[in-house]
Amino acid sequence: MTHMDIGELMVDAFGRIRDSVHGAVDGASHAVLTFRPDAEANSIAWLTWHLARIQDDHVADVAGVEQRWVADGWCERFALPFPASATGYGQRSDEVASVQADGSLLLGYFAAVHDVTIPYVRGLAPGELDRIVDERWDPPVSLGVRLVSVITDNLEHAGQAAYVRGLAERRGIG
Repeated sequence: MTHMDIGELMVDAFGRIRDSVHGAVDGASHAVLTFRPDAEANSIAWLTWHLARIQDDHVADVAGVEQRWVADGWCERFALPFPASATGYGQRSDEVASVQADGSLLLGYFAAVHDVTIPYVRGLAPGELDRIVDERWDPPVSLGVRLVSVITDNLEHAGQAAYVRGLAERRGIG
């Protein structure tokens, strides 16, 4: 009998994020991707950009690699009106509204991030999860806690994006 290792578990979790993101974005029109149920709500475009930015930022940091956002020129392709370091955390409503990306751009960036994440997490050994990756918190954040945080954040936002898509489609936005 074989046992699932930590790498397989992480690959499965990040694969579920990918599936959820595609479910929310694939085939959606620009109107659906940018629909906001009210003036303070997040759009699918913003939610997808944000969750990809969080995964890119956090995984690149723990893996010791450059973020795809800058290294691959996604920042220029999106041409957003905020600093390249922005991940969406704490953004105002007008900043949320400025994310007007189409599905191919959103999924392209997400795929670039996913393609870095998967080999990194696939190679993890259980003892590595205890490594402290952020001492700014009390208690300090371990690699395991950071990865679970990314997975949780990404799945929450992918679920929100799916919900917003359902709202948009029920309202006949196309």
